[in-house]
Amino acid sequence: MITPAPSTRRRFLGGTSAVLAAALAGCTGGDGGGSGDGDDGDGGGSDPTDTPVPYGNGEINFIMSPSEPQDYMERQYQPVKEHLADEVGLTTKLKYARNYSAVLQAMGSGTADIAETGPFAAALGVNAGRADIALQRYAYGSWDYTSVIVTKESSDIESLSDLEGETIAFADRLSASGALFPLFMLKEAGLGIGNFPQDKGSAEFDATFSGHAQAFTQLEEDQAPAAGVGQFITLNDDRELKDGYEYVETYDGIPRAPIVTSVELSEAEKSQLVDALEGASDGIYHGADGEADTDDDLWFSDVRPADVDTYQPVIDVAVELGVGADQLEA
Repeated sequence: MITPAPSTRRRFLGGTSAVLAAALAGCTGGDGGGSGDGDDGDGGGSDPTDTPVPYGNGEINFIMSPSEPQDYMERQYQPVKEHLADEVGLTTKLKYARNYSAVLQAMGSGTADIAETGPFAAALGVNAGRADIALQRYAYGSWDYTSVIVTKESSDIESLSDLEGETIAFADRLSASGALFPLFMLKEAGLGIGNFPQDKGSAEFDATFSGHAQAFTQLEEDQAPAAGVGQFITLNDDRELKDGYEYVETYDGIPRAPIVTSVELSEAEKSQLVDALEGASDGIYHGADGEADTDDDLWFSDVRPADVDTYQPVIDVAVELGVGADQLEA
């Protein structure tokens, strides 16, 4: 298995101190309504002795990262929204971010309280003082997962070196499995990656960046001969590689994506959200229809406490690639 060279978090911190000075895009609202019965607050007066409004605006805002289409994710996370509203007693809203940068801007500004996001984006958020890693997710029998570079069986691509001069479809620039680790695999294979994931520079291949589903669609529709994505998007309902495709390279052992909380929350508010999710029943993972093993199930089935140390393997690869905030701000 490909493994990154050892490096330290100190080097990573130094490279990401000014992360995400301008977000690439914003968040869009979901269906809004939660099952909580709390009020939204009336803004109050300016008297410093006033009791602070819970969660900043009297409601809980849960942000979804763009790993899959918005309407699908809203169905998946419907029970999460309802559970948080019931446990905390406040209206809970789902919001969909156009990219990982928007997630972190919302978390750092206090316009979001809790979010599901990718490992690398979360690490950047912590180091920029915009988010706190709270929980790690569990799925398919493991706390870690796999990044792949995938092509069609009918293609002439047999090794990563065959991708020189070709176009590769990646997920979001801040995605660990959909950009960071595929780029690391390409570098280890001897291809020049230039200034990617920011811009081409001297890279020996072209690239597009979107989302996991969109990148795989580009491969399906022959818009790119290969895609660098999370393995999950390449699998069928039986958790096997879809017919007609093959992996060029894989990278195992990436810690599964975290759930993060806003740095603007009090410790009591963070604990309230974390405890609610950690202690939830299995039904929270069954989607809007409430039935297990149907199309709207969440991809994960459990959570456990985590912090930035859990994601050190992701940080190590970022350092190895020289990826920092200065490359991701444009």
